[in-house]
Amino acid sequence: MIVLLYIVLAIVSSVYCFLTWNYNHWQKREIPYPKPALFVGNLPGAVTQKHHVVYDVQKIYNQFKEQYNLVGIFNMRQPQYLITDGALARDMLINKFKNFHDNEFADMTDKEKDPILGRNPFMLKGEEWKEKRAEITPAFTQLRIKAMYPVIEDVCERLKKYILKENHQAIETREMSAKFTTDVVSSCIFGIDAGSFAGEKAPIREMGRRLMEFTPRITFYFIVTQLLPSLKKIYKIAFTEKVVEKFFEVLMKDAIDLRQKSNIDRMDYLHYLLELQEKKKLSELDMVSHAITFFVDGFETSSIVLTYALFQISRNKDVQTKLREEIRETYEKHGKIDFDIVNEMPYLEQVLAETLRLHPPGTFLSRVCTQSCELPLTEDRMITIDEGSYLMIPIHSIHRDERYFEDPEKFIPERFAPEKGGTKIHKEKGSFLPFGDGPRICLGMRFAQTQLKAVIVAIMRDFELTLDPKTPENFTLNPKEFIPTILGGTWLRFKEING
Repeated sequence: MIVLLYIVLAIVSSVYCFLTWNYNHWQKREIPYPKPALFVGNLPGAVTQKHHVVYDVQKIYNQFKEQYNLVGIFNMRQPQYLITDGALARDMLINKFKNFHDNEFADMTDKEKDPILGRNPFMLKGEEWKEKRAEITPAFTQLRIKAMYPVIEDVCERLKKYILKENHQAIETREMSAKFTTDVVSSCIFGIDAGSFAGEKAPIREMGRRLMEFTPRITFYFIVTQLLPSLKKIYKIAFTEKVVEKFFEVLMKDAIDLRQKSNIDRMDYLHYLLELQEKKKLSELDMVSHAITFFVDGFETSSIVLTYALFQISRNKDVQTKLREEIRETYEKHGKIDFDIVNEMPYLEQVLAETLRLHPPGTFLSRVCTQSCELPLTEDRMITIDEGSYLMIPIHSIHRDERYFEDPEKFIPERFAPEKGGTKIHKEKGSFLPFGDGPRICLGMRFAQTQLKAVIVAIMRDFELTLDPKTPENFTLNPKEFIPTILGGTWLRFKEING
């Protein structure tokens, strides 16, 4: 019995030593840091999922931001820098891009394990990233987005019919928004109508959801690699399920066959991919991977931003009135709101910018130091960031920092008014980063903003929005979703203005 007790104590001691042996990492380097908890480190929400991890990050950010530009934290037992200054974040993303050009997730998969996401520019590093990004960038020109605008308008009409069918009942707006973005990207990428508003669940909607889902297997891998970071270089995983991979392969093949047989000349994303395939001799998997890049940028993140925009418009009646007045005046002046006009509506721009400030779809950026350099800990002290170090840029926290925004928790679109410098002045300070910044800025940024503006105009012109009691004004973020959404759903009511 005593021997067994000694064995148990030895095992417990060994585990404890393993979990805590590097907890003096920051102390040895004289870097300020909050005391970590056993096993979970400084970000317990990421492990326990009892609350969203942004709340952990916010607490640390608020504790140190007045004194330091960056601090040390532990993601479980892995040391990581947390940036607490917008100007430093911008400097890393732009001026020091060569020192921080890769992200943490790049080591977790590859083209062999995950043929689709492994080819995505988000997952690639170095020259390979540069090459793939250069291939896909021309697909997002203003001219191409303008050519796809009628497709977006058509889906907007379907969305309005869907709202009317609900007959003034409360609508779960995140699901409605996902139906909208699914139909838009399906038409622009694959040239098909996904039928999301037809009633039954559209297969592409379901596969899109599974594509972005953090399964228990992926969550387990993340936890294990935080405990054993070197494992990422030894064992990689596929983020995409085989059934999802096969679905999009078949979908792309069918879309290409249909386009070639029908001789449709539409300057959409599929048109660009076919041109690129002929020029670069791309494989089917390369084609699918590029399509998924567009799909991810235009589908999940855009639907969540749209949900928050409608939520904030619903609970801020002065904003709703002012926005509807701008839409009405614009229609009276031009007789329509097309691609060129929707991008010249200042208050609409401000509403979207303020939504992206309060609710950035990416709450943080993760960067790996690819070339050792020095960064300012304080005004008087520089520290060396070693190659291979991980750094987190907490976009959610920077956007809610009172040093950059007065009354940061309030929804005030006027803070981005042209006479105040718009978003430009905040981008220059590094305090407005909803799409990141620098060479790795989100590829689908322009398209996402365009479809969001179009659908907000379509809804606001015909409907008055109110919060349903099922959606609390003081909400909590869903701890189980990587891109934060409102726990319990976002329920709104849509009343036809002229109905």
